[in-house]
Amino acid sequence: QVQLVESGGGSVQAGGSLRLSCAVSGYSYNTYCLGWFRQAPGKEREGVAAIDSDGSTMYATSVKGRFTISRDNAKNPLYLQMNSLKPEDTAMYYCAADCGDYAGWGGEELPPMYEYSFWGQGTQVTVSS
Repeated sequence: QVQLVESGGGSVQAGGSLRLSCAVSGYSYNTYCLGWFRQAPGKEREGVAAIDSDGSTMYATSVKGRFTISRDNAKNPLYLQMNSLKPEDTAMYYCAADCGDYAGWGGEELPPMYEYSFWGQGTQVTVSS
């Protein structure tokens, strides 16, 4: 059974940093793409970042230069380093696994939600001004 468990969320002031982790089990972790999404109250879930099995990365325009997605294929966690946090980054953050044969790597569009097969339960990030 595939399980994704996020951790590392919390409350910080604007300008601060957090690192989210996602532990993946029951899955051939290092052969598939992984991603982070977020959902703020009253808004749709949106893609934040994605990383392919070869290390290629993509980011939403709103987080470029501030967030970094990474993976450790030896230890299996997926990470999201978030720096220079803003109040608008406040949301529940979800990790997702296996975006199939997504053809858009290197383009402008992150793999959409429907491309992913597995999801975590989320971790809350709150940024105060």
